[in-house]
Amino acid sequence: MDKLVKGYSKFQKDVFPAKREQFHLLAESQAPEYLFITCSDSRIVPDLIFQTGPGDLFLSRCIGNVVPVTGADMDGVTSTIEYAVEVLKVRHVVLCGHSDCGALKAALHRKGLEKLPKASRWLNHVEAAFSHRQPLRPEDGDQAELCSIIRGNVVAQLANLRAQPSVASALAHHSIEVHGWYYDILSGRVERYDEQQRTFVPLLPA
Repeated sequence: MDKLVKGYSKFQKDVFPAKREQFHLLAESQAPEYLFITCSDSRIVPDLIFQTGPGDLFLSRCIGNVVPVTGADMDGVTSTIEYAVEVLKVRHVVLCGHSDCGALKAALHRKGLEKLPKASRWLNHVEAAFSHRQPLRPEDGDQAELCSIIRGNVVAQLANLRAQPSVASALAHHSIEVHGWYYDILSGRVERYDEQQRTFVPLLPA
């Protein structure tokens, strides 16, 4: 716990005083423009990757960056989406997968799930990734098959996201945009799913 306590000490001493006015403005309300849905993986740090700060991103995190679509979809992810769209009126929803995703590894190999019944059931939500798998890429090396399924999962969950009633309504009224992204941990590269080309392209032009 020493690492966390030391970090908090630095926050109190250096970070908070420098941003005191910003925190004061955020103390009673928030108005984020973006809902960012990503994996629980500790290597994915949205505020670091996109250089955002307090009040910028409304976050939803779960293993496999899943957006469930079931008959009984009372869960944290869909509740967060509903709140972000209906109450916070976010303008953009970003669904971001990442390389070396343990959830998709498990779905691909179905190993090590015997003692994880809840995680195993949760992974049923990523089965559609296999029907949306993307073309293999030489630059992904030995992980090419896994990466193709991870990108496929972004496409699958993007469809689930659009199926959420609040999102579907907002899309129909042109009050929101949805985006599918893929983050490569090794290179720091982010790709976006191009709906017209039906493939992932660099977020930034070359």
